Amino acid sequence: MAMALGGCAGLPLACPAGQAGAREVRLVFGRNIAGQPGVSEADFRAFVDAELTPRFPDGLTVIDAQGQWRGAAATPEREASKMVLLVLAAKAAGADAKLEAVRAAYKARFRQESVMILSQPVCAGF
Repeated sequence: MAMALGGCAGLPLACPAGQAGAREVRLVFGRNIAGQPGVSEADFRAFVDAELTPRFPDGLTVIDAQGQWRGAAATPEREASKMVLLVLAAKAAGADAKLEAVRAAYKARFRQESVMILSQPVCAGF
């Protein structure tokens, strides 16, 4: 994954007026614990407040989602999910370490096998 992200980072972007090169990051958090619904709305909100907001105070978007994946159990599992969308400055200092800390915290706190991360260069304006 690191090599794929490194390859994307070097792509030149021709952004429209009023926008600049940035990095879009999506984190996908499953809400089942041991195959059963387990991470409540209040649990997730508390996680955002404790782990995401302090690391990314400029803002984020939380989107309700439904997901399916096949983990170590080798059977497809469907579950409610939360997607967090972040738009970061193209060269945001320490962003990768902060993202990995968030992923590790969620896995530990809610006994998750993984937290998906997607990253790509984008043009953004605020």
